[in-house]
Amino acid sequence: MSSFVAEMLGTAILILLGDGVVAGVLLSKSKAENAGWIVITMAWGLAVAVAVYCVGSFSGAHLNPAVTIGLAVAGQFPWSEVPEYIAAQMIGAFLGAVGVWLHYLPHWKATENKELKLAVFSTGPALRSPGANLVSEAIGTFVLILALLAFGGNKFTDGLNPLIVGFLVVAIGMSLGGTTGYAINPARDLGPRIAHAVLPIHGKGSSDWSYALVPVVGPIVGAVLAAGLYVWIFPK
Repeated sequence: MSSFVAEMLGTAILILLGDGVVAGVLLSKSKAENAGWIVITMAWGLAVAVAVYCVGSFSGAHLNPAVTIGLAVAGQFPWSEVPEYIAAQMIGAFLGAVGVWLHYLPHWKATENKELKLAVFSTGPALRSPGANLVSEAIGTFVLILALLAFGGNKFTDGLNPLIVGFLVVAIGMSLGGTTGYAINPARDLGPRIAHAVLPIHGKGSSDWSYALVPVVGPIVGAVLAAGLYVWIFPK
């Protein structure tokens, strides 16, 4: 499997399972309706672990432009491959979101709230303040990238790494995710937001493009800062 296909497939799996749990918790008549934040954060962490297990041996399972950029800044990934990885991640995120739409097809009509339908696909702030929201996304992603880089200095039992990364995402979601929904991944937000905009979702509203830059720029800023700090603390 090529790195491009692996990143596309892995990101699609990530979004199918991650946005899938959001759909299950938010959409009307779902058996998981109102299951709550803990269910969402746990399932997102497991989604990351499953996706990494699936494609990690083929591409390293970045599944996130912020991870790709962070590794490149830290000198652990070639800049020449960054555009290919990000393109694959964006395509995969879009396809995963289409899968969620198909899986919950009858529930879009059963759900009246347009904001809940959008929340299945993309993140939104609890309190809208673009500057503060961007800082939240940057902090969450800073923790993600710094921890991923630091994990490289540890020896884990074979096959345990994806679970450790999944636990990291759960921790970020529970501790830092309440402000913005913790995109911490530009593809995770932008790919599904595009899907929301183009899919014939029954009764959908706006895709909230006025907010769309926050979960894209914030994670990239956080990734660059984390990688820069890591290189400064642990120079080659």
